[in-house]
Amino acid sequence: MILAGVKKSVPLLDLATLHAPLRDEIIAEITRIVDSQKFIMGEDVKQLEQLVASYTGTPYAIGCASGSDALFLALAACGVGPGDRVLTTSYSFFATAGAITRVGATPVFVDIDPVTYNIDPVLVAQALERHPGIKAIIPVHLFGACADMDPILELAKAHNCAVIEDGAQSIGAEYKGRKAQSMGEVGCISFFPSKNLGGFGDGGMVTTNDEGLARKLAALRVHGSLKKYYHEWVGVNSRLDTMQAAILKVKFRYLDSWTEARNQHASLYRQILGDSGTPIGLPVTTPYQTRHVYNQFVIRSSERDALKAWLQEHGVGTEVYYPLPLHLQPCYLDLGYHEGDLPHSEAAAKETLALPVHPAMSTDDIEYVCEVIKSYFLNPARQA
Repeated sequence: MILAGVKKSVPLLDLATLHAPLRDEIIAEITRIVDSQKFIMGEDVKQLEQLVASYTGTPYAIGCASGSDALFLALAACGVGPGDRVLTTSYSFFATAGAITRVGATPVFVDIDPVTYNIDPVLVAQALERHPGIKAIIPVHLFGACADMDPILELAKAHNCAVIEDGAQSIGAEYKGRKAQSMGEVGCISFFPSKNLGGFGDGGMVTTNDEGLARKLAALRVHGSLKKYYHEWVGVNSRLDTMQAAILKVKFRYLDSWTEARNQHASLYRQILGDSGTPIGLPVTTPYQTRHVYNQFVIRSSERDALKAWLQEHGVGTEVYYPLPLHLQPCYLDLGYHEGDLPHSEAAAKETLALPVHPAMSTDDIEYVCEVIKSYFLNPARQA
């Protein structure tokens, strides 16, 4: 049981504590932007783009208004539109599929590997045979670990379709030593505040190795215009605000140290919970996932909902990512999917639970969370 009746507050995410040491730097940047009166795009956005391009190992990075827009712009730049079909995972945030629908295409959902929670390449191969003419594949690097990209890239080449990496949760992650967002035609990043590199509002970025795609992406985010008032394509307004870029440049300097802290927290969770014999599933990394960035630390239990309530009762913040897989969402019922079609995604939606793993946590915080989890399973009143 929890020692001496101690009760702590351990939030899922603690941005106040994370930002406190950076406050003066960030305030100085905000003041500079306010004084400049230059609020849209500009030199700060260019500098952030250069930083992210270098970090991801790509020659081109293009800022945009959100991670959701990053996916939309990537699909549009790759020529995906009405009548096309795009393969993706059913176990992801809605933006992954929503972007496909927004460009007029239809998502084709594929089940996950139940160990990594990422799209299963074997099932991708089967789906490509069942659905000839797929225009693109969107693998998601879920929770901060890369999908198995080599077989996906080989399949895409064989079937002449683009690969768009949904790396919203994975900046800094590596696959066989290659950075997330560098392997497909386009990589997508989110700067939502809860991400490992998060802004003070929405923001996103797309990366690519292709100069022609970079040119088109840069135009599509400003209404399809390469030259003011002249439009090569019909684009959208999806510019990255100067203020967000300036803040993100400050936070970028701390990204790798924060990632290291997340990995240390994950290791301590594994050590304490793994040695305890507690009947929960811990995250599994594979040899090809050469750097996990732990945007989330996700455990698994058949008693997920009761465990979540117990943790909340004892001051521990958690979250369910994601309670309903995409193929069963009400807005996609017309696609004809039914419960049981993608069993691994459906089981993960019922059993997974994210624990706090943010860089501002202390060792005491991790130990307390583990004690609360162990106390749940030792509670004689628990409903098994």
